[in-house]
Amino acid sequence: MKPFETKSFKIPALRGISAKNIEEHLKLYAGYVKNTNFIVEKIAELRKDAGNNAYAISEISRRFGFEYNGMRNHEVYFATLEGGPAQLAENSALKTSITETWGSFDAWLDEFKALALTRGIGWAMLYYDRKDGRLLNTWVDEQHLGQLQDCTLILGLDMWEHSFVYDYQPSGKKTYIDDFFTNLNWNVVEKNLLKP
Repeated sequence: MKPFETKSFKIPALRGISAKNIEEHLKLYAGYVKNTNFIVEKIAELRKDAGNNAYAISEISRRFGFEYNGMRNHEVYFATLEGGPAQLAENSALKTSITETWGSFDAWLDEFKALALTRGIGWAMLYYDRKDGRLLNTWVDEQHLGQLQDCTLILGLDMWEHSFVYDYQPSGKKTYIDDFFTNLNWNVVEKNLLKP
């Protein structure tokens, strides 16, 4: 099987989030890619004697979702910081959909930011449910518990401490969330919605 590749991201200087923090965070992302590839290789190796390795295959397969989703979640996160901040256009499909769903963009943003303050490690996520044509906010524990089946990830805000503690300390979550949105490239988020 073709290995997954570590993507590179062109992230400019950000408000509040230091280059050192991004550098260390990207190393963690690279670790998810490496571990995803390791698991795929290990499963193929163990399947050569599947009868004797059934338990090991089951256990390492459980880990696959964590590593794989960690890789993909971070790719969405870092891509939305590329290119510098860009506002969401008033007449954009995403802003229209957000307004139709939550009544206003500000109402959605307040709900999303409150979600991001959930205690524990995980992600605040905005998904698009293509079957019903609607947006959904959700919390994802760790990297994988709570991912929404058959939905497209539009926006992911990493709320693991590694994403902000270097710059903000544990007590600075709220400031990190505000700074994330200040640095967000909404053009990339809009493209996530419009992907076929």
